[in-house]
Amino acid sequence: MSETMRPAMQSLGMEDWEAWVAQEKEPSYRASQLFSWVHEKQVTDYAEMTNISMGLKMALARDFEPEPLWLVKQQTSKLDGTNKFLFELADGALIESVFMPYQHGNSVCISTQVGCSMGCRFCASTIGGKERNLSRGEMLAQVYQIQKIMGERVSHVVMMGMGEPMDNIIECTAFIYMITDPKGQGLSMRHITLSTCGITPGIRRLAREELPITLALSLHAPTQEKREQIMPIARRFPLDEVMAACDEYFEKTGRRVTYEYALIEGFNDTDQDVTDLVRLLSGKNAHVNLIPVNPVDKKTEDVGDDLAIRRPEHQYVVNFQNKLEKNGINVTIRREMGADIDGACGQLRHRRAGAEY
Repeated sequence: MSETMRPAMQSLGMEDWEAWVAQEKEPSYRASQLFSWVHEKQVTDYAEMTNISMGLKMALARDFEPEPLWLVKQQTSKLDGTNKFLFELADGALIESVFMPYQHGNSVCISTQVGCSMGCRFCASTIGGKERNLSRGEMLAQVYQIQKIMGERVSHVVMMGMGEPMDNIIECTAFIYMITDPKGQGLSMRHITLSTCGITPGIRRLAREELPITLALSLHAPTQEKREQIMPIARRFPLDEVMAACDEYFEKTGRRVTYEYALIEGFNDTDQDVTDLVRLLSGKNAHVNLIPVNPVDKKTEDVGDDLAIRRPEHQYVVNFQNKLEKNGINVTIRREMGADIDGACGQLRHRRAGAEY
């Protein structure tokens, strides 16, 4: 992010507003007024802040960005009402967010970075690497703006879009505290899911803070050897260390860990993989979420090393589920949302950037 960019108003929590109004020599109660306008009413037009003086509005315009992102493109699924958004940030970077309506409420999947440096071989977000981290305000703004666009309240947030949240742990943790602040959006922490490919220091940090969110581990293979083939980060954080950190998270929070498992035809969907996965998870309060892999594009579908990223037939996915359930593993198949739009993470951004599909 450019050093000349003004911080987003959405990045300021109550303590930040208190410090700012003191700097401006304003009464202390202005802090709660500003916090309410930004995080409860989610206003981005200073003119709507009716109980704020003109002088203070001018100071706000001088110091802060009122809206840190703008809508570039919106895709709406005719199948299930899923909406995918391409947003442009103040520095011209592009990110994606997804709105998903469910019976239990509306979920938004947000990005936590511009791009991603993890290099997972089945994910479009990692093409081109990571440009930068998102601020807490840029994450909050995704939720706030989607609510405005859709005219509906968001009740669940999934930190599973572009980027690795644990690689931006300070801002992501701040986002969690701010989105759950009862004086702002007021989400329940139990309605927040954070997905990581297995950065153990971040998992242990969340465990120490005892945040009762849902931790989702991008497992995708049941052995260290296979994880290394599709997830370069596995070489840095071995599977046994990752699993130990997840156990620590469960012990500290009492929250069951979800293990995301992207099924790749002929690679991690065999009977031996079932055996290895059962061995890995037996005795744990765990939930496996099976995800039929979505090939990134025609240029990366065959990634070499005799490994092609291909989607298994639905019946093979069901068979894999049944075999796990017979061995006492709690498992579901992820419901596909937005199948008729650029549903996979990173695809809409790279279409916009001119990638050939």
